[in-house]
Amino acid sequence: MIHPLADCLSSIPETTRVWQFSIILAQAKIGENCNICSHCFIENDVVIGNNVTIKNGVYLWDGIVLEDDVFVGPNVTFTNDNFPQSGNHQFKLSRTTVCKGASIGTGAVILGGLTIGTGAMIGAGSVVTKDIPAFELWVGNPAKFVREMTAQP
Repeated sequence: MIHPLADCLSSIPETTRVWQFSIILAQAKIGENCNICSHCFIENDVVIGNNVTIKNGVYLWDGIVLEDDVFVGPNVTFTNDNFPQSGNHQFKLSRTTVCKGASIGTGAVILGGLTIGTGAMIGAGSVVTKDIPAFELWVGNPAKFVREMTAQP
C-alpha cells in the first residue's frame, strides 16, 4: 500500500506500507512487510530489509542499511558525512549498518560509519558515536553500555 500523498519512485512490494508525505527515491531497495510511516525520506543508496518499521520523521541518507526486523523510532537522525560542509567536494560517504532485530529509540542520533549489532537496543535520545555490539542496551549522550540483552531466536 502506497498512500496517494507519498512520492514513491522505487519498486515497493505489495506487503509494504508507505504512508503520506514520504519520499522514496528510485534506486532505494525496500523489503517485504515494512511499515514506512509519514514524513520519511529515503535516498537512492539505501537498503531496507524485510519486516522493518520506520516511524515518522526519519531520513535515510545514501549508505544506510537496515537489515531484517529493525525498528527505527520517530525522529531518529542518521548521518552519512562525519565532516559536513557546504560545497564540500571532498565528501566521503560514511556507511552505516543497523543489523537484524536492532531497535533504535525515539530521537536518537546515529553518527555515520557505524554498525549497530544484531538485537541491540539504543535508548531514546541517545547519541551513538561508536559501534554497538550485538544484544546490548546503550543509552545517553554519548551512548554508554547499560546491560546485555537477552538474545532472541
